Amino acid sequence: MLKGSVLGPMVICGICFIESNLSFLPEIGVKDSKKTSPQKRHQLAKILKKKCHSLKIIEISAQEIDERELKKITMNRLEELKMAEIINDLRPDIIYIDAADVNEERFGISIMNLLDYKPKEIISKHKADDTFPIVSASSIVAKDRRDTLIEKMHKNYGFFGSGYPSDTRTIKFLRNYAKKYKKVPKIARKSWSTTKKIINEEVSTKKITDFLN
Repeated sequence: MLKGSVLGPMVICGICFIESNLSFLPEIGVKDSKKTSPQKRHQLAKILKKKCHSLKIIEISAQEIDERELKKITMNRLEELKMAEIINDLRPDIIYIDAADVNEERFGISIMNLLDYKPKEIISKHKADDTFPIVSASSIVAKDRRDTLIEKMHKNYGFFGSGYPSDTRTIKFLRNYAKKYKKVPKIARKSWSTTKKIINEEVSTKKITDFLN
């Protein structure tokens, strides 16, 4: 089962700090991004962008996420490829990664095999966002960028909530859009089970009244 937002892009960020400056992160309140409010994330993101050595952000559109099915690429593999792209660009000596695979060691090895240089160490852990401030920092910047993109989408499509399947406002928006236009918006991830279900119920399924008119 695919997890994550059903509307909008996936945003991945890599951020680099000089090792001697890492103590700065918890001092300014950097912690698990999921436990940080959008307002606080925005404040921290501005500071992190100014203070970091370097960073790179990649936005993966809903279309690109859906296209991976045609390429027979799993979401884990897509994340690996994008993370490796960021790492190859930033080229840090020590790499901390929030493992997207159930096997964190395997995820780290897979990332290593995609790199075009040899770092000193790769630390691949589950819940790294909650454990390592440097991972929290990258997640905060990524989530802040996604918040900005979602706000822009609200202006174009109307308010639809967070974009996550657990948000009833998001599901209501998707259903209403599908009923009205007989399709889902371009910002929807069609490969998600949530979207497929709504398409099946609101677009594909013919009601008996359709044949009586």
